[in-house]
Amino acid sequence: MNRRTLLSGTACAVALGLAGRPLSSARAAAPRILTVDSRTIEVNGRAAKVFSLTGPDGKPGLTFNAGENFDVTLNNRLAEQTMIHWHGLTPPNQFDGVPDMPMPLLKAGEQRTYSFPVGSGGTHWMHAHTLQEQALLAAPLIVRRPEDLLADEQEVVVLLHDFSFTPAAELLAKLKSGSGGHGEMMQGMDHGAMMQGSGGMKGMMMSGGNMGSMTMQGGMDLNDIAYDAFLANDRTLDDPEIVPVAAGGRVRLRIINGATSTGFTVDLGNLSGDLVAVDGQPVVPMSGRRFPLSMGQRADIRVSVPKEGGAFPVLALREGAPERTGLVLATPGATVAKIVTAGDGAGPVLSLDLEARMLAAEPLVSRTPDRTFMAHLFGNMADYSWGIAGEPIRVRKGERIEVEMMNMSMMAHPMHLHGHHFQVTGINGTPFNGAMRDTVLVPPMQSVRFAVDANNPANSWAFHCHHLYHMASGMMSSFAYEDAT
Repeated sequence: MNRRTLLSGTACAVALGLAGRPLSSARAAAPRILTVDSRTIEVNGRAAKVFSLTGPDGKPGLTFNAGENFDVTLNNRLAEQTMIHWHGLTPPNQFDGVPDMPMPLLKAGEQRTYSFPVGSGGTHWMHAHTLQEQALLAAPLIVRRPEDLLADEQEVVVLLHDFSFTPAAELLAKLKSGSGGHGEMMQGMDHGAMMQGSGGMKGMMMSGGNMGSMTMQGGMDLNDIAYDAFLANDRTLDDPEIVPVAAGGRVRLRIINGATSTGFTVDLGNLSGDLVAVDGQPVVPMSGRRFPLSMGQRADIRVSVPKEGGAFPVLALREGAPERTGLVLATPGATVAKIVTAGDGAGPVLSLDLEARMLAAEPLVSRTPDRTFMAHLFGNMADYSWGIAGEPIRVRKGERIEVEMMNMSMMAHPMHLHGHHFQVTGINGTPFNGAMRDTVLVPPMQSVRFAVDANNPANSWAFHCHHLYHMASGMMSSFAYEDAT
């Protein structure tokens, strides 16, 4: 079959140079260079200095084939230290990219080489595990499965982000200023201290403090930062990316929510699509026009372009607010109408309705868990402190582990486990065999359970909320192996 290879054109297009390489060539002759640098983009008519992560082809991020090795040299060209996490991959712990767990931050001008298998494939991403993530230090990390290479479809990668002209450290300081909090979190956050301080139940219930930019709905706190813009592949809807597509063709959207604190609902408009993977893991296809996407999550959606052609916006609606972003799929000669950056109403509140209906296409083998753990998620809005309470998660290699997460706060928490993929096995006490994931949303006053096989030993893997400012304020714990050495 002829594989359509038109890609999204600017910030998040992915290279096709590897598509013809045999899967047996698992090791590259030399590491690929991935460069961390700064750049300037235009947002709302203003120049904004942000970060970049570019591969050897000069494009953002990296693309691999399943079965290859992640042979990469990370080159820090910044005048400050940094650290990159390979979100969705399951590397040896020393290559995971969390500061001091166990590797130190990469110094200014320093290089570090990584080598490990990329795994079976999926839509993943890379991002700073520091406050630098807010300033767009993120990029796609795509691993194509064999069936992806054979599919007669166009691939379009979409990286969503929330943007502020205010530096992240200042945003955090404002969030914490309600009780005189220090708000001086360094860009290299002390992850070890966060995990050691997350065991107490102090402040479990929200105090209902007044946050000036907070969106409230039914007692739920949805958005705690007033952002200046929302981006899709570095662009707003004032000047969206127009992706050329073929009339009657098929498109695979690889959508990544790289926002630091914003949930979105993907809205296909006049198109309908099949959700075929979440967090890079295949699911039994589900048809629809709207798909929720919390921070850190990814969705692969297959759409068919009508034979008559036209222009088809693919939008990301901000949760609980009218702002939106996105891009436009357009056939040759189609007229693209202007799309305003604020819709007529607020975007949907993210829920677990879709989560409860998803089924993994490649589930875990059925097995009785060896150990179970309860993790209580709590927070105090008055001084903006967050945490994870409960018995420390301690496992042994080869065990099946179940973790029940109970959200005792009034903000949702997208919970991410490093180094593993897990299967969602229960929502609010109702068991089911859900999707395989690495990040799952836990809404306020609800519980989510997941099962995971302990198959990647390490002294300590990060387990945290993927809301950047919740993590920076204490919502980070660990998943540790007792027999790691």
